[in-house]
Amino acid sequence: MKVATLLFINGEPKYERNDEDIDYQKAQLIIGYGARNIIEENSFFLMLKEKFPNAEIALSSSSGEIYGNEVYDNSVVVTIVEFSKSHIIASQINAENFPNSFEAGKNLMQHLPQEHLKWVFVLSDGSSVNGSQLVQGLNAKRSKNILVSGGLAGDGNKFEKTVIGLNQTPVPNQIIAIGFYGENLELSHASYGGWESFGLERTVTRSQNNILYEIDHRNALDLYKKYLGKYIEELPGSALLFPLSLISDDNSSPVMRTILSINEKDNVMVFAGDLPEGSKIRFMKANMDRLIDAANDAAIRCLDMKLHQPKLAIIISCVGRKLVLGERINEEVEIIKDVLGPTPIITGFYSYGEISPLKPFGDCALHNQTITITTITET
Repeated sequence: MKVATLLFINGEPKYERNDEDIDYQKAQLIIGYGARNIIEENSFFLMLKEKFPNAEIALSSSSGEIYGNEVYDNSVVVTIVEFSKSHIIASQINAENFPNSFEAGKNLMQHLPQEHLKWVFVLSDGSSVNGSQLVQGLNAKRSKNILVSGGLAGDGNKFEKTVIGLNQTPVPNQIIAIGFYGENLELSHASYGGWESFGLERTVTRSQNNILYEIDHRNALDLYKKYLGKYIEELPGSALLFPLSLISDDNSSPVMRTILSINEKDNVMVFAGDLPEGSKIRFMKANMDRLIDAANDAAIRCLDMKLHQPKLAIIISCVGRKLVLGERINEEVEIIKDVLGPTPIITGFYSYGEISPLKPFGDCALHNQTITITTITET
């Protein structure tokens, strides 16, 4: 397995790392994350197709790009992969062709033969797809011990639309699944948040999918505003500082839910994932040092799961973390590189939702406000 990366600034190649001299004409897989205004241009896709004529090309819009130990904006990061013993099968669906995101997830997984499948990497539209339902559909057709990870496309901090494309110029409503096959593939994964909880544990008493109406039989938005204090005047942007921790039932682990928007007219809150009625929630707040420590913990966990040094580490972190950390955003990437060492190529992007298991190689879950890492090598 060989891996290389390119960083494009303003549509032009700026930096390259190709330590193993991959012949780009023979590359099998290209994964690119970038600013929507760049990757939705047909000319950019055609340039990649010419440069990598024999590769599957998967592209996603993002809210920030990760290249090495730095975070960029208004760029495109391209990861180039060539396998020696393994292979991939890539598939794309249009979410609008299905009654809901659950059925879309099921269909997407059914496109991939399960024999010898080790990892499914998912890139999904982040605006029109219900991420909670998507992962439930993926899990419904996932064979045991197959890793499913990935993320929802971003659109900077504009939240206008997101675009995805497999072997085409990216457009809205698409979902990509890339299946990685081979007994020689070695994988690891981790997902951590680092947020602090405060206040009492409460119960979701009225909700509809990702729309929250009531907590403990009280209007959720009114209760939420009570906890915001001085930040109430900065809504909805300040909501990124105060996500929720959610436990859907007695057998599940906590996941993070971040607010996408607030509807003052209807007095409701819209989240990036579902909040089922009866779920237990806790209010969370940001602690800068703990957010960065979470990145360190995620990298350590990945190394603990592996026997060999990873060749590639894909980081998918939440746009909320990027906005909260501000000028310190590079620190969460730098600390991962410090832990993993100089060998692995590190790429990734800032998303509208992260997909990763809570338990080793278990069912995948939708996360918000977390940093997730997936590593891969071929032994």
